[in-house]
Amino acid sequence: MPYVDGFILAVPKDKIEAYKALAHTAGEVWMEHGALSYVEAIGDDVPYGELTSFPRAVLATADELMIFSWITYESRQHRDAVLEKVMADPRMKDGMENMPFDGKRMIYGGFDIFLQI
Repeated sequence: MPYVDGFILAVPKDKIEAYKALAHTAGEVWMEHGALSYVEAIGDDVPYGELTSFPRAVLATADELMIFSWITYESRQHRDAVLEKVMADPRMKDGMENMPFDGKRMIYGGFDIFLQI
C-alpha cells in the first residue's frame, strides 16, 4: 500500500495567489523527485465547528482559506528519500523562507494506508 503525507493549513485570502504559485513549484519538485501524486485543495465546504473542525484545528480566521493537501509515495522509506531530495532542491529555498501562511499553525503527518478501494 502507498504511504501518504497529509497537510492542513490556513492561507490569508490576500496571499492565496502567492500560495498557489508556491504549491505549483512544490508540486513540480516533489513529482520530479519521485512522489506518486501531489494534490492541493482549497476548502469549499469547511465550517468552523463548535468543538472540532479543520479551521479550528489551525486557528483559522475569517480572512483565511483552508488548504487540504496530500502527497503519496510507494512507502515510508520512499517518502524519506524523496523528502531528502526535495529539501535539498534549491527551488524550495525561497518558498520555505517566504511562506505565504503561518507555518506554525500547519498540521501535517505521515500515514500508512490500510485500505484503498
